[in-house]
Amino acid sequence: MTARLLIVGPQGSGKGTQGVRIAEQFGIPAVSTGDMFRAAVAGGSELGTQVKALIEAGNLVPDELTSAVVRDRLAQADAAAGFLLDGYPRNLGQVADLDAFLTGRDEQLDAVIELSVPRAESIARLSLRAAEQGRTDDTEEAIANRLAIYERETAPILGVYAERGIVDEIDGVGTLDEITDRIVAALEARGLARAAAV
Repeated sequence: MTARLLIVGPQGSGKGTQGVRIAEQFGIPAVSTGDMFRAAVAGGSELGTQVKALIEAGNLVPDELTSAVVRDRLAQADAAAGFLLDGYPRNLGQVADLDAFLTGRDEQLDAVIELSVPRAESIARLSLRAAEQGRTDDTEEAIANRLAIYERETAPILGVYAERGIVDEIDGVGTLDEITDRIVAALEARGLARAAAV
């Protein structure tokens, strides 16, 4: 049984936290572009230096760079039976890149989890995270910029996946456990089975 999943939601929707929890439930790796890029920044590589400048300005990493990093990650052995993507694809160009990659492996996404959270809630959560974690990329201006980019570029990908009938819209407001339970129930309703050890 495979589970090839994508979790989508505005910054501050909790998709990173839920992505890790859902990946554990289904026994698949969580593949977060944000985590991969932050690791590159922390490592001080050439990629990390490029990424740091982009992120601190509230901008996104270019498609070709992002797609290359994701393709490399999905080609690793632990992603053979499935994966949960977080932060990719984030626009229509990346949807085409991912489709081409998966089609080449005779695969497709099984489900897209859309975490629905009001904009005011996203901003409040991000502001709190910035204060708690000292995240320099979570200034009010950068947050507003990233939410605008999400609404302009990422929201349209949901239309593409909705046409394929694979989007589950999940209410992203509630306790962590309530939201996880909603997601698991939606995926199980699609016939996706949780890992036996859970």
